[in-house]
Amino acid sequence: MLRIYVIAFMAFLYAPILLLPVFAFNDGTVIAFPLDGFTTEWFAALRTNRELHSALFNSLTVAVSSSVLAVLLGLAAARANVRYRFPGKAAAMGLIMLPLVLPEIIVATSLLVVAVRFFGWSLSLWTVVAAHVLICTPFAIAILNASFQALDPAMEEASIDLGETRASTFRLVTLPLVMPGIVAALLICFTISLDEFIIAFFLTGSDTTLPVYIWSLLRFPRELPVIMALGTILVILSILILTLAEWNRRRGLRRAGVKDTGGFL
Repeated sequence: MLRIYVIAFMAFLYAPILLLPVFAFNDGTVIAFPLDGFTTEWFAALRTNRELHSALFNSLTVAVSSSVLAVLLGLAAARANVRYRFPGKAAAMGLIMLPLVLPEIIVATSLLVVAVRFFGWSLSLWTVVAAHVLICTPFAIAILNASFQALDPAMEEASIDLGETRASTFRLVTLPLVMPGIVAALLICFTISLDEFIIAFFLTGSDTTLPVYIWSLLRFPRELPVIMALGTILVILSILILTLAEWNRRRGLRRAGVKDTGGFL
């Protein structure tokens, strides 16, 4: 029964994604069976769509900026969590990780009120970056926690005993050993930010991100095949990025000699 449940669950979860390339190569504009024929014109249309290119550039700007900032914050938080003891550590880490369990619609509404009412910010890509840093940092911490836990503290202590400062020890010893975790965290945060819609919808200004642009195309039925083509490309890229992130995570554990328990979290 468990095997049947898992198969049914996976089919329900991934069947709609598997239909994306089917309709992306369909010659008709109606998303339905039977198919009208084979074509690649919807992929060709992506190359000439300037609004799409602008939205993609905005999404890449937001994703790169937010992933780098989230990993820098996650690096500091994960090191403090694993290496040090201080009053209120559990409460502080709990608050930092809270966005993992909060509904995104609540986070987006709250951030909109804070950004506009309290700080008087005008909505732009940078408000989206700030919000994505908030939701990506817990994922970075979760990955980097495992990297720091796999790192033997004796290596850092030996470096200090041999005359290195704490700063140089972190740069020459700690950072190279946790680098696979940093790369994995960067890739995961980049993917989360690139695909995120709800917060971007609430906080973006006149410069839309790619998910918001895709949502706007849903009002035009003739554009649906273009969305299917774009979705196919995004799914392939997401799979490649997540595969690379998982490979880096496992590589880091092998270098540290730690048994892999499976999964980022």
